[in-house]
Amino acid sequence: MAERVANFKTPEECTIFEKNVLERGRPDLAIAARKRSLELRAQKYGPSTDPERQCLEAVYAYEGVLATRNGKATRAVHTWQMIRRHGIIGAVERAVNREPETAGHTVLVELGLEDYAFEEVVVRHPELFSEGAVQCARARLDEWKNCP
Repeated sequence: MAERVANFKTPEECTIFEKNVLERGRPDLAIAARKRSLELRAQKYGPSTDPERQCLEAVYAYEGVLATRNGKATRAVHTWQMIRRHGIIGAVERAVNREPETAGHTVLVELGLEDYAFEEVVVRHPELFSEGAVQCARARLDEWKNCP
């Protein structure tokens, strides 16, 4: 990540920088700013472990997908309800076991955030999730990677 992006302290700084560098034709810096924004938002939530932080970053990335699709800021209300009910890891487990959202993954790829899919987090930390969720995540990732 570019040093100047790593020095941002708020998601708002990242958003302003992202907009400015996109106007100047620097999508690489825009993606770095997007990722830093996810990192800062997840830190603010207060995860107790690195996998929880990665799960939260995935939730915020998903909200980015919703915002792109809806043309305005959109909260992942259902996902946040699941987090309150089942915890961060439990909510991601349930999200992976739902029907796949191929369009959502496509938008993550377009935003340069494909590593922030819930399935990616599950595959990175299989010890925290059920065997079924890990198998589902791996199969879905393989399917996405084989799509044109």
